[in-house]
Amino acid sequence: MYNIEYLFYLYMFMFCSFMLFYYYKHLLLILISLEFIMIMVLFNMFYILMMLNLNLYYILFFLTMVVCEGALGLSLIVLIVRFYGNDYLNSLSLMKW
Repeated sequence: MYNIEYLFYLYMFMFCSFMLFYYYKHLLLILISLEFIMIMVLFNMFYILMMLNLNLYYILFFLTMVVCEGALGLSLIVLIVRFYGNDYLNSLSLMKW
């Protein structure tokens, strides 16, 4: 039987996925949406591991990957803003690279 917390995390995951597809024009908003999705996946993973009484070491590995992904994304956004002057996806093209 599903618990209300699990359904809340699932709804928040779906809401963050919707926000990812709604704000597809700005790189910074895409990165923020991806970070919220990762937080919801982390909460779901914590909830499931607690319900099954398993090790929580997997959460530490997942959290380090999320932090590395966020730092890499922010550094790429800073690099793109310095080169192009904005974070629109329309200004990026593979022909310019």
